[in-house]
Amino acid sequence: MNVAVTKPASRDAPDQAFAALRDRLPGAGKVLGARQRAFDLYARRGLPHRRMEDWKYTDLRVLMREVLAPAPTPDRAALDAAEKALKTHAIKGLRKLVLVDGAFVRELSDLENPGEGLQIRTLREVLEGGVWAGDDPLIAAGNSDPEKSDSMMALNAAMMTDGVMIDIADGVTSAQPLHIVHIAAAAKPAAMFTRSQLRLGKAATVTLVESFIAAEGASGYQVHDALTMQVGDHTRLDHVRLVEDSRDAFNISSATVRLGARAHINTFALTSGAGVSRYQAFVEFAGEGAHAETHGVNLLNGRQHGDTTMFLDHAVPNGTSREIFRAVVDDRAHSVFQGRIIVQPKAQKTDARMMTRALLLSDEAEADNKPELEIFADDVTCGHGATTGALDESLLFYLRARGLSEKEAQALLIQAFVGEAIESIADHHLRDLASFAAGRWLAARS
Repeated sequence: MNVAVTKPASRDAPDQAFAALRDRLPGAGKVLGARQRAFDLYARRGLPHRRMEDWKYTDLRVLMREVLAPAPTPDRAALDAAEKALKTHAIKGLRKLVLVDGAFVRELSDLENPGEGLQIRTLREVLEGGVWAGDDPLIAAGNSDPEKSDSMMALNAAMMTDGVMIDIADGVTSAQPLHIVHIAAAAKPAAMFTRSQLRLGKAATVTLVESFIAAEGASGYQVHDALTMQVGDHTRLDHVRLVEDSRDAFNISSATVRLGARAHINTFALTSGAGVSRYQAFVEFAGEGAHAETHGVNLLNGRQHGDTTMFLDHAVPNGTSREIFRAVVDDRAHSVFQGRIIVQPKAQKTDARMMTRALLLSDEAEADNKPELEIFADDVTCGHGATTGALDESLLFYLRARGLSEKEAQALLIQAFVGEAIESIADHHLRDLASFAAGRWLAARS
């Protein structure tokens, strides 16, 4: 499996690599055909680059340069290392669903007694069964038009090896939050192509947590993840995402969300790990009266590059959305936030607001904020804003005059700065979890 999927030196490399790997990936028949169609979309466009408007700040041809081959099936040493890492990041009271080097590991997961109305399967099982939950595997892989498709989502659809398929029946409230844990444990740099799906029935409620971590010794790896969430009418979904990958890793993740009528989703994403990361989310308001709160925090230093890109498509009336994003950037790191709110002609009475703020802690730190509104309806309430600045020197002086060191004073102000986004998390246990992750970044900085 030591074949690079993309090598800049050769235009034929992607096709040759996929041909070599195709028969080793799970699934045959219709699945194999769908993989080929997805890969053809990727091959036409290749790695995203700065001439693509949605990727202008994250040029993967420069930052990543090539896509590594899929990681091998984790051996005993990798599983032991993953188990050790899991003990540090496991969250009490959550149902663990663990993926190690892109493969679902039952012995580390909690699959016992899922409860009535909750079904958990692995993507590999679904693919090897010759179907994709009754749908084409290209769902959420991007538009079939190669000029409009997202190449990284198409690549994920072509190369996906495993993931978690979660179905929650109508009216079911899952008392136990679900925790998908992605662990990199391979001894050599490799890529993980994971793809998961959450389907919520009508009037269902669940909390989903995602964590991306590395076992000791794992470095230089690539995460290529996709998550599809179908949220039914009158449902409630709380989604928390924490990226604490190795500092020389790559994390390219995509999420698609389809909201039914009166559905409510609250999402929070914190990125403090990975050398290069890109999280892109596509939220479609398909049912009238849906509400979405999408919040995030980038905590970056060194030479990290973190990109958060959100697309909210209001296609029906009476939808509401709120976006709050915060970035703290130190050293020579680079934070990117792109938020686009689209209000379609039929989406009257839409109420959408977006605010992004960046805090620069050094003269060489960089933050690009790009909030956008595209409004095609006339009876709406929409607004957006962006600010970038440094720590208030008068506040620093005030705190230092009361006995705090410079680092302690900075940490206190940073915690207050990101607190507005973290406070959006409804569950206080998960709110504490995000605060602890932010605290780990601050402690490592001092």
